[in-house]
Amino acid sequence: MKPSTTLFSSIVVATAAWASATAAHAQTSSPSASATSWYAPNSAYIGLNAGQSNYRQGCGTGAFSCGDKDDAYSIYGGSMFSNNFGLELGYVNMGDIGRGGGTTKAEGINLSLVGKLPLSPSFGLFGKVGTTYGRTNVSSLPGSGVTAGKEDGFGLSVGAGVSYDFSERWSAVLQWDRHDFKFAGAGRENINATTLGLKYRF
Repeated sequence: MKPSTTLFSSIVVATAAWASATAAHAQTSSPSASATSWYAPNSAYIGLNAGQSNYRQGCGTGAFSCGDKDDAYSIYGGSMFSNNFGLELGYVNMGDIGRGGGTTKAEGINLSLVGKLPLSPSFGLFGKVGTTYGRTNVSSLPGSGVTAGKEDGFGLSVGAGVSYDFSERWSAVLQWDRHDFKFAGAGRENINATTLGLKYRF
């Protein structure tokens, strides 16, 4: 097995273990019956987002079809260590696009510092900055001008959004993210994602 594949698998396992440990720790405390509990220290949550990715790679040359958007989703867990700041760990999948007579795919594991600002008992703003260990896989036809190959590595990630806490347990989010991925023959390129999601607080 390649070292990069082993590292990626280890990070996936660590993500699952961390989420389980966070949930177990959170369940030992009794959260208050208030939507503002979302901002309380040691509060923990899991979430699922789905939406659309926007690849920013070029189309190459020739008469090949070229897409730039696909379905995107993320699964994540987080915990607040103060009233306004916390950490979040999750898996992101940007889908795949047709490009250069083949496909371009990107996925990764993300670790982010999250900052939250309540605007009311129910509405709030949040921002994220962190790093994504991403993997890309590009296939293409000769003469397409698109370099085929696999790459992996760490890159910068940023995000922002708005949340609506409609109960002490459930929250809806509208979120925008940008992840820096490494591509064969092209260096690093950004992929954006706009998603809607649901979060559950323990």
